[in-house]
Amino acid sequence: MSDIASLGDLRGKRVLVRSDLNVPLEQSGGTTTITDDGRIRASVPTIRQLADAGARVIVLAHLGRPKGAPDPAYTLEPVARRLGELLGKDVAFATDTVGESASETVAGLQDGDVAVLENVRFNEGETAKEDEIRSAFASQLAQLGDAFVSDGFGVVHRKQASVYDIALRLPAAMGDLVSTEVDVLRRLTEEPQRPYVVVLGGSKVSDKLGVIDNLLQKADKLLIGGGMVFTFLAAQGYEVGKSLLEEDQVETCRAYLEQAKERGVELLLPTDVVVDTVFPSGDREPQPSVVPASEIPADAIGLDIGPDSAAAFADALSDARTVFWNGPMGVFETEEFAAGTRAVAEALTQVDGLSVVGGGDSAAAVRTLGIDEDAFGHISTGGGASLEYLEGKELPGIAVLERNIHG
Repeated sequence: MSDIASLGDLRGKRVLVRSDLNVPLEQSGGTTTITDDGRIRASVPTIRQLADAGARVIVLAHLGRPKGAPDPAYTLEPVARRLGELLGKDVAFATDTVGESASETVAGLQDGDVAVLENVRFNEGETAKEDEIRSAFASQLAQLGDAFVSDGFGVVHRKQASVYDIALRLPAAMGDLVSTEVDVLRRLTEEPQRPYVVVLGGSKVSDKLGVIDNLLQKADKLLIGGGMVFTFLAAQGYEVGKSLLEEDQVETCRAYLEQAKERGVELLLPTDVVVDTVFPSGDREPQPSVVPASEIPADAIGLDIGPDSAAAFADALSDARTVFWNGPMGVFETEEFAAGTRAVAEALTQVDGLSVVGGGDSAAAVRTLGIDEDAFGHISTGGGASLEYLEGKELPGIAVLERNIHG
């Protein structure tokens, strides 16, 4: 697989970099605030490496899910400003992706300069299912550069123009962020050190069917929390009140419980749950209470694993040599329902081995709860991409580089 060194001397070359700058924004009083800049910070090292090598760096990225047309709510302009602050240098911003502004911005770059082009998803060709539409847009992008570096791990599971098709048109290489992500995921799937513990949370079982299928064959322990746990509890015959429940997945969860038993995988579910009668909002103060997982009241919503469960999960992680965690244990954004997620996160920081936070809400939780990011072995920048890799799926943005088409 090609790395940046394979591109040779980059001085004076226009290098298109696909970064993942899809960060959460908050609008208030006409001001846009980035509420979590983790993905921007993770993108800085590769961009800086290219700029220091004398490349003229052109950053491609998306933000949100616009409908293939410009939408001011999803402009990358505030992201470009934050990138400039982190790089400690001016970053040019083009108000389109392949139009007049992009051409003029790229033409104005000097060696070592950095520019960000407007949201690639403002163009229907970025996400089009039709190969010819994506290809046409990728060809327009490719005209702006001399080489391509893929460094947005959060999008490598997408067959999109700025991720996949462009790598067919330019000398292409993998950036250090993506390379590190792939190396870590291989350590999770190819002869991981044992005991190997997987912690899964988040809202829905249906979002993680493939990864559960695959990891039941690899893990020693599987810890289940978050909203998805209530479908497992229902599979055990328990009432779950008004908690999130996927009734069409109850039988699937029952089968997973049987599979775990047959394979000798320890599958831990919460024995107690923190509940309230309404989902947390600004309308009233939370009124949490702890109940046994087998006795959730009919009017209650499960919003976190309970203190006994948090202690049991931490204990189950205490002797682990490899841990993968994806999905919070509860509604961590509200302090009263954050203890379970905090307990799991803090237990990961004590792991004597490889501890991996699987991106998405898990990474956001680490930052929201103020836990030292350096205390983890690795914090992924791509939740969906990590899960698809662990399911055993081919990631198009990686596969196109591994085929080393220009090598």
